[in-house]
Amino acid sequence: MIDLKSPLWWRATLALGLGSMLVFINLYIAQPLLPMLASDFEVSALSASWVLSVATLGLALGLLFWAQMADKYGRKSVMLGCLLVALVLGLIIAQLTHFNSLLVARGVQGFFLAGLPATAVAYMSEEFTPKALVTSIGIYIAANSLGGIAGRVLGGLLAQWGGWQVSFMVLAGGSLLLWLPLLKWLPASQHFAPANKGQGASALLSHIKNPLLWPIYLVGGLNFMVFLNQYTYVAFYFSAPPINMASAALGLLFLTYLTGTVASSISGWLVNRFGVFQTLLAAIVIMAVGNLGLLSGRLPLILLTLLIDSFAFFLAHACASSWVGRSVKSNRALASSLYLVFYYLGASLGGLYLYPFWEQGRLAGVAVGMWLVLFLTAGLTLHLKKRSERAEARA
Repeated sequence: MIDLKSPLWWRATLALGLGSMLVFINLYIAQPLLPMLASDFEVSALSASWVLSVATLGLALGLLFWAQMADKYGRKSVMLGCLLVALVLGLIIAQLTHFNSLLVARGVQGFFLAGLPATAVAYMSEEFTPKALVTSIGIYIAANSLGGIAGRVLGGLLAQWGGWQVSFMVLAGGSLLLWLPLLKWLPASQHFAPANKGQGASALLSHIKNPLLWPIYLVGGLNFMVFLNQYTYVAFYFSAPPINMASAALGLLFLTYLTGTVASSISGWLVNRFGVFQTLLAAIVIMAVGNLGLLSGRLPLILLTLLIDSFAFFLAHACASSWVGRSVKSNRALASSLYLVFYYLGASLGGLYLYPFWEQGRLAGVAVGMWLVLFLTAGLTLHLKKRSERAEARA
């Protein structure tokens, strides 16, 4: 087993962190480009939002598939092979001139981007000692968020200079160059054992039926559905008159995600101090209060909303993720993958859900749409809290 801070641990952890960054750079590159894509292809805001949504949908669909492939054929080959295909697709996307072709390519790219996140935690669980595993997962999650920020910020800056095609070309090409060292840095699996046929399907069904899991799957997916796509409509609002914000500035909006990094880092302390459900419910309430800034239509208050919502959402996400891990005794990797499926399915559907609210009331309408969902997730949290207390009482 690979021990904490050994040379092999540093190699493996940095390789997985870099690979994770490359995944989320290429997944979220499109978000600040959506107004530009709507203009270039002469499509509506809803249609343009599908350039991001089909990629997250493809990722959601790919998670369980690639997890099963990795259980059969090994971890490293699935992670690096899928990532290579996804990055080559990024170069192809930069050459496309038809909107429907762009959507298909983004969906397929998202499907292959799922290979690494579907497999990385399982790889670490098998190869690292328990002490090394905890630290590595923390670094891996941090790399996820940094990759999402980098993809959006760099995508916006490059598009301002040369158009959306340049953004895809440069980031996919740069990612391919960074992919090459992963072949050497990531150690081959030493403790991998192929899964028994049929075991995954029965475990998957039991997780879906578990009354202590399905509500938290919905909470994670619904919260992400409105949080992620809130940024999409904020970008459309800022890119239109009278603000006319350029794509470079739109990309910088995603620096507000940094408050989410802070929230993730203190989530463990908050959960230990106040309890997982109390912290989760508080995060949902904070996000609902933060959305009041959308009613103003003023830049400073909208930025404050994004800062507050990012903190609250990532705190809620950390609570939900930790609950999944602590509420199952077997097949934890599958349970976590299933949570991510709901998480990214929510991301895919959020643009469609919020669009009628956007059409009727612009950002104020988006706030109303978000409040309806947050009311539902708060109710699910209270429902799950009561179920958990009854289960503990019976035990």
